[in-house]
Amino acid sequence: MQVVVAGGSGLIGRTLIDRLLQAHHEVILLSRTPEKARKYFTAVRIEFWDVKTNNALTDVLDGTDAVINFAGEPIGAKRWTQIQKEKILSSRIESTQAIISAIKQTKRKPSVLLNASAVGYYGNVPEGEVTEASLKGTGFLADVCDLWEAEALKAQEFGMRVVLLRTGVVLDRNGGALQKLLIPFRLFLGGPLGSGKQWFPWIHLQDEVSAILFVMENEYITGSLNLDAPESVRMLEFCKKLGKILRRPSWMHVPVFILKLAFGEMAEPLLLHGQKMIPKKLSDAGFKFQFPKLEDALRDLLA
Repeated sequence: MQVVVAGGSGLIGRTLIDRLLQAHHEVILLSRTPEKARKYFTAVRIEFWDVKTNNALTDVLDGTDAVINFAGEPIGAKRWTQIQKEKILSSRIESTQAIISAIKQTKRKPSVLLNASAVGYYGNVPEGEVTEASLKGTGFLADVCDLWEAEALKAQEFGMRVVLLRTGVVLDRNGGALQKLLIPFRLFLGGPLGSGKQWFPWIHLQDEVSAILFVMENEYITGSLNLDAPESVRMLEFCKKLGKILRRPSWMHVPVFILKLAFGEMAEPLLLHGQKMIPKKLSDAGFKFQFPKLEDALRDLLA
């Protein structure tokens, strides 16, 4: 298959592109900074992409088989000022709109659009399970995901299959949340954030990528899709198992007021809220997780 990846220079995108190449797919990477992207990829065709001008995107997408869209400002990169929140939203909406607009003009359209989203769609759910059938939650992240998904779903008007990848916390030792949590644990200062009672939907990076490939190749999977491991844990249990693997204590709760002081508005949705997200569609479709259990995932990542 010929696969176009937008915003593929992040943690998930880099690993996904490597796996696509290993499976002998042809990959085209859309990047605002091709020179930077070439540091990561040598066997990939890289096309400059300016969302504002949408340069030559129609020609790139015409005749391709699949489009995977990760493009967007990182959610937790900076404090949520009003300007930063607008950037988080607009970067996702504008990039998706550009892709949809270009697809509309192609002569032979891709068969599928896999569009990133997040568990934040469901808002804070202290109790009860969350499946793909659950309703949208409240708050900034829920609104961002909802608007983002709505733009992606417009591809259905062209007869395309659209899958919305509602991803939980992706675990990898080289980036993301786990890398940040390792620092206090190694200093014997590890422990839950806040009360620790919030649900912590997680997935091993390799399972995240395997699931995306599984969905891309199985045309009967469509619509929203929860991407997280089957074993649900609360933050307290996650930190307890992380401490066990690292042979470090997990006793120092980080107070809520310190998190809010350090991270501002994004402390609650990113660190203190959670959801018991269930990957129902993936399980029903027969996807086999390599790391369904948290302790096995952490041992693999931290061995």
